[in-house]
Amino acid sequence: MLPEIKVYRITGKMLLSHDHFPEERVFRMEIPAVSEKDALEKVYSELGSRHKVKRSHIKVIEVKEIPPEQAASLYVKKLLSIGARSVE
Repeated sequence: MLPEIKVYRITGKMLLSHDHFPEERVFRMEIPAVSEKDALEKVYSELGSRHKVKRSHIKVIEVKEIPPEQAASLYVKKLLSIGARSVE
């Protein structure tokens, strides 16, 4: 049996340019994943890659599983519309 993909909404804060002019920025991401742990790993990976933020400068405030119909992200909607309901 294949695990079912769930959608997680993750909100938090990240510290940008911590050395010169520190700026704390709020983020909210919707991530399709099999588990909450996988979703958090994806958030750390994406923010680190996009903004060059270390994991220690990312604070996760809330992780919430949401129904796929409530997803606002176009990426998540397209992914779920093509039938990606489970992972091999």
